[in-house]
Amino acid sequence: MTALQKLLLLIWVLPVFSFKETPTSAIYVLKKGQVSFHSNAKLELIKASSSDLKGILDAEARTFAFSVSIKSFDGFNSPLQKEHFNENYIESDKYANATFIGHIIEEDDFTKDGTYNLRAKGKFSVHGVQQERILQGDITVKNGVLKLVCMFTVLLSEHEIKIPRIVHEKLAAEIDVTVTAEFVKQ
Repeated sequence: MTALQKLLLLIWVLPVFSFKETPTSAIYVLKKGQVSFHSNAKLELIKASSSDLKGILDAEARTFAFSVSIKSFDGFNSPLQKEHFNENYIESDKYANATFIGHIIEEDDFTKDGTYNLRAKGKFSVHGVQQERILQGDITVKNGVLKLVCMFTVLLSEHEIKIPRIVHEKLAAEIDVTVTAEFVKQ
């Protein structure tokens, strides 16, 4: 499935997740974004990132959806490390995407310029395991463009990601994730 097909599917599926379809809706689509993670283990630091982030935000309904292709992550220490990440740990052929779908808790007005600290509650899914999460982030609004920065931790055990004992000192049990996203009004 191409990136365009995935985005069209995402836009088609979003009304199912309670998006308001009114003439006054403020729908924002992701213009550009990045997801990066790092594992700071005892013996090794692993970093990777992806610019293949897809997303949509309904500012009026306060709902959103994000998706990133697991195979799109690059920046590992070696090609073998990327291969192990995809085949042995994340199993990206079986679990192709990580997603976060939910709603914004705060009632901030994104039509006004400013920086807003917010919490988002939703279903975070990676490796086929869905977890209810509340994530905290900042949205800066300037001239109708929304810029999001969110940092959170993913516990491998909560998503049934098994790490062989032989490499447990090379991969942290907690992975730090940073998401940056820029939205424009549709």
